[in-house]
Amino acid sequence: MKAPPKIGDAAEIEFVVDGTHVIDFADDQMPAVLSTPCLIGYLERTARKALAPVLDAGERSVGVHVDVRHLAPTPPGQRVVCTARVIHVDGPVVSFQVQARDQRELIARGLHKRRVIRTERFAAHVRRKENG
Repeated sequence: MKAPPKIGDAAEIEFVVDGTHVIDFADDQMPAVLSTPCLIGYLERTARKALAPVLDAGERSVGVHVDVRHLAPTPPGQRVVCTARVIHVDGPVVSFQVQARDQRELIARGLHKRRVIRTERFAAHVRRKENG
């Protein structure tokens, strides 16, 4: 890392819920709503965006912990804003407070941790697993 992130560093990602973001079990009784896995993916990308400015060339961050409560449904067409704010730094592991709001209410909040890794070492580890 160029320098550790500062407590309070933050990022936002905004998106509009469409058919690619919703649950795959919607039917005439269950309305289509934003799926939890999709929402968590956006929260992770938001935290990754917050870390990007402090990474050196050849570094990335990977998710190592997710603890998120999905609090309310969001139908297609609603705008969602995800935020991630640095709350703790322990060497290469950075903890974030994450939340998401749709146009009406808070829809998710929780904790997400990311680890800064060297891509070269990470890729070598993956290759060892692939080659048995």
